[in-house]
Amino acid sequence: MEWPACTDEYEKLVIRMTTPRVVIDNAVCSTATIVKVDSGRKNGILLDAVQVLSDLNLSIKKAYISSDGRWFMDVFHVTDQNGNKLTDQSVLSYIEQSLGGIHSGNTKVLNGLTILELTGTDRVGLLSEVFAVLAEQQCDVVNAKVWTHNGRIASLIYVKDSNSGTLIEDSQRISTIEARLRNVLKGDNDIRSAKTSITNAVVHTERKLHQMMYTDRDYQRNPIFNFTSDIPVVTVQNWAERGYSVVNVQCKDRIKLLFDVVCNLTDMEYVVFHGTVKTTVDKAYLEFYIRHKDGTPISSEPERHRVIQCLQAAVERRAFEGVMLELCTEDRQGLLAEVMRTFRENGLNVTRAEISTIGDKTSNVFYVTDAIGYPADPKIIESVRQKVGSCNLKVKELPLVCHEKAEREDEAVGVGGAVLLCLGSLVRRNLYNLGLIKSYS
Repeated sequence: MEWPACTDEYEKLVIRMTTPRVVIDNAVCSTATIVKVDSGRKNGILLDAVQVLSDLNLSIKKAYISSDGRWFMDVFHVTDQNGNKLTDQSVLSYIEQSLGGIHSGNTKVLNGLTILELTGTDRVGLLSEVFAVLAEQQCDVVNAKVWTHNGRIASLIYVKDSNSGTLIEDSQRISTIEARLRNVLKGDNDIRSAKTSITNAVVHTERKLHQMMYTDRDYQRNPIFNFTSDIPVVTVQNWAERGYSVVNVQCKDRIKLLFDVVCNLTDMEYVVFHGTVKTTVDKAYLEFYIRHKDGTPISSEPERHRVIQCLQAAVERRAFEGVMLELCTEDRQGLLAEVMRTFRENGLNVTRAEISTIGDKTSNVFYVTDAIGYPADPKIIESVRQKVGSCNLKVKELPLVCHEKAEREDEAVGVGGAVLLCLGSLVRRNLYNLGLIKSYS
């Protein structure tokens, strides 16, 4: 690195300390690509690192998280969704550059779009009404994500004006759209908690959805129907001698699981000091040593219970048992409203949706169940496909996390053993990377 002539040695040290060092290794492990991130510690940096990997839909087979004083070091064993090591050089370069710039707070920007934030009580046909209102108000949906959990719905919808193709700025029109959507979300029995807001601020969609669900207290609500037996097991205990609260999560493994858990711990203002992630064929085991920002562990039984509830909700929001439908076709005004109306008329409930538009093409994924939350009748699915267009609407297999046969874990002592014992070497490793000592062995 070349330094400006005016940069003194202290400034050089600060720059080196605050710039994450990223190493990507495809040689050490035969089953996964190893990504190491080593940097000065700051609040939220673990989430930033996990978010980079999550946005690429990578599978995290194992992870080791450790911090000591002002330093942190994370090691991730990652594969693609098919269980293969990462070999595409453009992907590897993107990971290295993105992780190396997480201190700078780089954010994906969607220019010229108005963002609608919606929360309320979920019901069959709700999205049909929402998209019908937007079509009536001359709003084109460019991107959208919809989550439902425990009878609640949260959605971020990115729209533009149908006529001008730009963001919506007229205050009177914005007020009309908000009022119409709020009436739809309220329905007949939700006059208290339906919320709509419109903004042009840049947000990370999935993190924002977690925040919206958390604010809406979906974790305190009970689902009307429990049609899945795969309930996450979460335990929280205090390790008084070390001043940590130890959180363990066991659940079915899936893409973005680590992001969902770390995102909620961060938004609940806990700091993860150490952690391990291990996955088997279809299960994930996560362990975290956490404290409050002020350095204290969880202090009461109600707080411990709330953490358990929130983490169970964080895992369940993206879990799904049903049918995944993919709609790929030419975009046109009112398309989503028509498709959603067809779903509603045939008794299909959309539990999650991911909508994106590029140019004149739209690619939408809908996760659907029957009206009470069970997998829909295949005959009804086929009937809907014929009405929408069987060439455009296809049934897709639910994404699976592929794991090769588990490797022998010589280091399977967990974070409570080896990770904590190596804290002394962590600072020396960072000093070595900074060139301040010759060896950290």
